[in-house]
Amino acid sequence: MTAPTPGSELDPPHRRVALDDWAGVYVVGDVHGCPGAFDRLLAELGVTDDDLVIVVGDLVRKGPDSEGVVDRVRAADNVLSVRGNNEEKLVRGEESLPDLADDDLDWLASLPVAISWEATGEVRAGLVVHGGVDPRITLAEHAVETLQTTRSLVPDGSYGDRPYWWERYEGPRRVFFGHTVLDRPVVREHAVGLDTGCVYGGELTAYDLRRDRFVSVDSDEPARARADAKVLSPPVDDPGAAGPENACGLSRAVTHDDGR
Repeated sequence: MTAPTPGSELDPPHRRVALDDWAGVYVVGDVHGCPGAFDRLLAELGVTDDDLVIVVGDLVRKGPDSEGVVDRVRAADNVLSVRGNNEEKLVRGEESLPDLADDDLDWLASLPVAISWEATGEVRAGLVVHGGVDPRITLAEHAVETLQTTRSLVPDGSYGDRPYWWERYEGPRRVFFGHTVLDRPVVREHAVGLDTGCVYGGELTAYDLRRDRFVSVDSDEPARARADAKVLSPPVDDPGAAGPENACGLSRAVTHDDGR
């Protein structure tokens, strides 16, 4: 399989960041218009102006206050996001949110669809996209929609249709992604999934690159069922991801030690 490698030839917008410019670096799952949980997660992480936060996209829609989330991210020089499929729907006019102004939509349209960094210290090279990557092609061959919506490698497949892309992706970069609702993070040697269903009453989850751990806070939203049971319980069967802390290979910082 061909490993996706970011390069200058990538057509969709791609932003590169230098981790050495930042003290802490955190990748956050799908916020989906839930500013309360987002604020509490950043507080739990102890984020300062010296730290970098990267969101995996889907800042908006489904939750109660998309405008509040957009305002927070736009106002923070140290918070970045890729453009998820829900931002894309607004940009293309397929969906609308009356509370968002035209300049908000212009800002959403300006977001990159990929953010990457090179290896530094003990942190390996990484890539943030919303949905995933197709391990059968190079990153330069990925369309915007592929980066935003890839889940199953089965033609027209989705939840329940294995293999998922992260089960076939072999690096070299570690890819951080959202889009697929999980009852616990996907933790593999080359992939980390972070959408733990905040907008459905689950948790909002971050991965701390420096400390190699997850930090989660409970959602403010009431628990509600997903249509067609579209919540994955990811298999934890990747020996390359195993570590000393727990079966997922990463420690959790908050008191959610119930094996979820």
